[in-house]
Amino acid sequence: MRLPESRGPLTDALFRDLTTCTGLSATTLERARRVAEDDAAALTDDDRQLALAVCYELHYRGFEGVSEDWEWDPALIGLRAGLERRHEAALRELAGDVPVTDEPIDQQLTALIAADDGPSLSSYLAKQGTLEQWREHLTLRSVYHLKEGDPHTFAIPRLSGRAKAAMVEIQADEYGGGSAERMHSELFAGLMRDLDLDAGYGALWNEAPAVAFAAVNTMSLFGLHRRLRAAALGHLTAVEMTSSEPSRRYSAGLRRLGFDERTTVFYDEHVEADAVHEQIASVDMCGSLVVEEPGLAADVLFGAGASLALDGLAARHLLGAWEAGRSGLRGQAALAA
Repeated sequence: MRLPESRGPLTDALFRDLTTCTGLSATTLERARRVAEDDAAALTDDDRQLALAVCYELHYRGFEGVSEDWEWDPALIGLRAGLERRHEAALRELAGDVPVTDEPIDQQLTALIAADDGPSLSSYLAKQGTLEQWREHLTLRSVYHLKEGDPHTFAIPRLSGRAKAAMVEIQADEYGGGSAERMHSELFAGLMRDLDLDAGYGALWNEAPAVAFAAVNTMSLFGLHRRLRAAALGHLTAVEMTSSEPSRRYSAGLRRLGFDERTTVFYDEHVEADAVHEQIASVDMCGSLVVEEPGLAADVLFGAGASLALDGLAARHLLGAWEAGRSGLRGQAALAA
């Protein structure tokens, strides 16, 4: 994967260091400090979200022309930590406080999801989304779905007992049960190709808006920090509990545009799999974790709330752009309203 185009002062300096230097420059460190201390629009700022995404990507597949030695460079980890602190603070502000009750955690998660009033992007795309709007949606989601499973999988070594076994059971399905062509990331790549999009890993990063990176950066943040392991489980559980019906609607939207089951298989798979995963995630995974460590209930709910809030942020971004007759992607021409 190639480094994407820079999006501001921080990524300009950071990318220059990653490709031409063996250490971070004073300019890069100063720009990172300023960005980390700036409270404005942390989750929708292109420069900071892309910088954080690039730092995390060094733990996934890396970049052409960037030494693998950067992955654990102490100065770069320090730079990332500053971005992470502001990102987490913005997440907690966006998700809001979720009070913990004496009810089982699966019931608390159900109540949290029921109270969510975010806009339904799946309903829009099912009933009236155009082919171009579908391409924009897939471009945004490709930042996550082409690595689907990987951010949450980082949390597995941080668990034990039934919670760990339950997470492995869920993630095994994400990776196709051992069949490479059935991996959800591969099914999504096939969907992209059917809609004439470049399905190469990271190929559409330049077009994706900040909200696409904010969602995946959140998963990476949760998965890579042991202190946030319960948030990773809550996030994954919210994904599993809220994707079955939207996936059904997404499939309907694609069929409305003339596509058949070869194209809809990615969403069809989630209709079935996530209906099963819902109970495994909420009861076996999160339930077991909270029984073992009751103090982690608040983090489970925070992770779930962050997932719901970020989905709403992305939906409002796309729907707002389309309502205004413009593209929701970066550098794209206006769309018909």
